Amino acid sequence: MRLFLVFVITSLLLACSNSVGPETPDEMRVELKQDSLPGMLRVKPTNASVTLGTNAPLSLDREHPSMKVQIDYSFSIGRHEVTCGDFNAKMVPETGLKLECENDSLPATNLTYYDAVLYANEMSKAIGLDTVYTYTDVSFDDAHHCTGIEGLVFHPEVDAYRLPTETEWMLVANKNWNPKKGWVAENSDYKLHKVCSLEKNANVPCDMVGNAMEWSNDWLGKFLDTTVVNYVGAPDGGSLGERVIKGGSYQTTEKNLFIFSRGDVYAVTSSTRAVYVGFRLGFGSIPEAMWIDYKGSTIVSRALPLLNTASIRKFTKTYKMRLAFRNNISGNLSLLDYSSGVLYVKEIADTMPVYHPEISPDGRFVAFCTGLEGVSGKSEIYVRSLDIEDGSVVKLDVKNAAIPRWRILENGDTVIVYVTDAGNNKEKSTFAKMETWQVPFRKGSFRKPKKLFDGAYHGGISTDRRLAVTGARLLRARIAESGATVTGKARDTVWYGGEQACNVSLSQDSAKKTLFLDFGGKAGQEFVGESYRTHERILVADSTGKLIQSVAAPDGYTFDHAEWVRGRSDLAVATLSNSNGSHVKIVLVQMDDGKVVDLVEGDDLWHPNFWAYTPMNFSKFKVEPDSAGVYMKADDDVGAVLMRFNMELIWRYRDSANVVVVGSSRPLNSVSPWSFNKDFFVVNLAQTPNSIYTSRDILDLYVYKHFKKLKYIIISLDIDFWYKIDGPGGDNFFATRYADYPGYVYDMNHGYWESGYPEGLLEYTENYLTVSDEPNFVRDRGRLLGINCRSWGEDVEAEMDSTLYDNQQYLLDDNMAALEGIIKKAQEHDVNVVGVIFPQSPAFKKTGAFGRYGLRRSTAKKLIEKIEKLDESYPNFKLMDENKMGNHDYPDAFAADTDHLCIIGAPTMTRRINAVLRTFE
Repeated sequence: MRLFLVFVITSLLLACSNSVGPETPDEMRVELKQDSLPGMLRVKPTNASVTLGTNAPLSLDREHPSMKVQIDYSFSIGRHEVTCGDFNAKMVPETGLKLECENDSLPATNLTYYDAVLYANEMSKAIGLDTVYTYTDVSFDDAHHCTGIEGLVFHPEVDAYRLPTETEWMLVANKNWNPKKGWVAENSDYKLHKVCSLEKNANVPCDMVGNAMEWSNDWLGKFLDTTVVNYVGAPDGGSLGERVIKGGSYQTTEKNLFIFSRGDVYAVTSSTRAVYVGFRLGFGSIPEAMWIDYKGSTIVSRALPLLNTASIRKFTKTYKMRLAFRNNISGNLSLLDYSSGVLYVKEIADTMPVYHPEISPDGRFVAFCTGLEGVSGKSEIYVRSLDIEDGSVVKLDVKNAAIPRWRILENGDTVIVYVTDAGNNKEKSTFAKMETWQVPFRKGSFRKPKKLFDGAYHGGISTDRRLAVTGARLLRARIAESGATVTGKARDTVWYGGEQACNVSLSQDSAKKTLFLDFGGKAGQEFVGESYRTHERILVADSTGKLIQSVAAPDGYTFDHAEWVRGRSDLAVATLSNSNGSHVKIVLVQMDDGKVVDLVEGDDLWHPNFWAYTPMNFSKFKVEPDSAGVYMKADDDVGAVLMRFNMELIWRYRDSANVVVVGSSRPLNSVSPWSFNKDFFVVNLAQTPNSIYTSRDILDLYVYKHFKKLKYIIISLDIDFWYKIDGPGGDNFFATRYADYPGYVYDMNHGYWESGYPEGLLEYTENYLTVSDEPNFVRDRGRLLGINCRSWGEDVEAEMDSTLYDNQQYLLDDNMAALEGIIKKAQEHDVNVVGVIFPQSPAFKKTGAFGRYGLRRSTAKKLIEKIEKLDESYPNFKLMDENKMGNHDYPDAFAADTDHLCIIGAPTMTRRINAVLRTFE
């Protein structure tokens, strides 16, 4: 499987020389010598620092700016990459994974990050050590590659085998970085070579420059223009789940080898693999490890998801779930969106403190206050939009407001119920001076607040408005008289025998169950039948205050911050405190059987609020719920994610679109459906990786069958990668990976619904996994937004051998035949085709290559001439050569990199395609 193209499409071809590299030796006070561990070097820094990233012109976002890292601990690193023989010897007995390699002394490659992690763990266990990586579950593909690890946690404090951090790798690579002395494109014959012998130069690491690129331990995150200590990457992979890989490979040219590079031209996720990516081992604990989050803030505290969406869905019956909580170390609001295929905790840094967050009924907003339950004093309420394209925050303009609770009124209005003071409610006279209010919230704004009644009932009001509860010392209830509501005639009472209670939450369903924590009170112990400690049990009372349920905390922990999951009285969310009083976990509690499931782990996590979408009635749809719309997996790669979005577009616009775009990342970036003339309703189904065979198959299998108004097809003609083949060994999604996803198999087994679209398929697709909070992801009916503008680049070089086709003319012939087949099929359906050759860097004119992926320029000219002649046989076809062998008129300002237009260039490209479509009329 190839590594997949990064969302923000960029290039490794930088307009700078490879003199931008390692630090000078006097800055690198590092001792390297043989380690007692076989095959390892011991690295002993003395007041050492290393520079990560670069400030070089046109450097990539992920490599900018340069950041200095001080490292004050010793560690070990493999002298060479782990060999195929060593890897297989360890992993075949453990997981059944056997890598194919011509020689056992070649680097182990074509493996996932997860495969490397499991190998490191096995190495640790082999010498009786705890493992650096812990997890709750693993998943494997048919070849026994590990494609997912649920609840994966990296423990830097553990002294054992692991992958080296980017900082450690750079520190060692700086000692002998020389692109001319590695196995690179100029001398490798485009293949792997044996790792270096341990007998020769035993104190020098080898192959850090070339041979195989290498997994590092780090998530890919931002750099800061500052100095940090013991940097270990980002706390998580963000919305794309990207990892850092280092060094070049046997197919990288000297000119494109940079020590600061952090990845490939393709996005590197934990589950992807490539024949040119391997790894070397690291060893040793990292004291006071420092992370930098996605906003560029340094942190020493992480919040890590432990359970994936599929596992939680067993309890919630939906993929649409969100979790909000307070990180008590930073004081910030943290969010986790389970509807995303990549799980990560998004922390929002605000100037105001954040307590008691609660997600709105529709999942679009989160309300929170600045005051704490049980503490009187100043508190304000804010509502923050969870829409990534908005992100606004508004304040409720009242004197004092605390503990927001969302409600939906009988007329459909959404309101927030709040109290004027959330302090201790023990004294009746004091409690009577507190008040409960509600305020409508519409279109992102607060409306006029209204007082409901006296008393601070911040535990919630029942859906029938006949019960309200609260607890900040006593468990108090407000009960409506017959025929009335709590806002009218009602009595106030105290439940639970007047014993101490807190964390009161009233379920928002017809059951009207009240959940709370106590302090090991007499009433609770009598109900349970045994003694217990403070907060050791969650208690539940019915609508009359009678105890009906109890759930015990796991051994060694106590509960805190317990709340019902919205709309449910069978599921609760809470934190677990350890013996030190730190809230180290957020858990989901299945109340019926008392099962406690770990959701998130961290140093001190407070006030969790779990929102689960109440799904529509899917029972009316006659499709298979476990297969329909299941077009991607958790932690999937970009290629599968883009195909999943394409399927959603297909089912949503099948009755509307008359123009469909297919092809590679080039039209994915730069053909904007929104920018076409109103006569053209366009859907962009381009994706990456792409071949002309993928475009052919998505048209044949889905587009022709379902786009009844289809009149035009726009297809990218990426002749520089017409080296691709159909079937096994290629990257045609429909020939290689189709069967891995139940949704596509389901479609295939039903003839791709040629007899008629089954109602519910769109709804099931929409309600399955997605990538929901990446602002530059698929919008504009299928275009990637926000592609940064840089330059075409002046110092370019093809990434593949331009002579590839000299003895393999059949590759070009097969791709050409596929194109002609697409045009012919379109003609049969009375559909016109526009083939677009997208612009690439004009600097390729100075080389022997047509473009980024090679192809002799002389061969390209002949190929384009053949394509031009197709319109003689097929009047439904027109060629748009927007590259013109590099003589195009798209300026530097329009370019994202050597072969992609950016967000500024997209309107021009779209306008020109629009004009060609008009010529068919």
